[in-house]
Amino acid sequence: MGSYKDLLLYKKSFSLAMEIFAITKLFPKEETYSLTDQIRRSSRSVNICTIEAYRKRRFPNHFVSKLTDVDMENSETQGWLEFSLACNYIKKETYDSLFAQSDEIGRITQYMINNPEKFGAGENAAK
Repeated sequence: MGSYKDLLLYKKSFSLAMEIFAITKLFPKEETYSLTDQIRRSSRSVNICTIEAYRKRRFPNHFVSKLTDVDMENSETQGWLEFSLACNYIKKETYDSLFAQSDEIGRITQYMINNPEKFGAGENAAK
């Protein structure tokens, strides 16, 4: 198996995190240490937990555990997107696009959780 950068989950989560970063630059200053910070952190954590999962793939249970962290952080991102829409910081079209990307990330994550062996999880993964 190549690098974590070859994973579709890594690519999609990185792209979403960067799109959220760009959009949140337009959020009000009073949100800097609350909503802006939280949605940036959770979206980035999806990507970082993906890297951590990849590095733990030698141990399938650890791999799956880190992927459940990916799922949790992705769900948190979806919650912050809902707040962003409700506070009128993003338009409905933007929300729909970002949520769809996050939803796809969730489906990829679930597939990986259900099929860890397809991603090199197991005794020979670190070779």
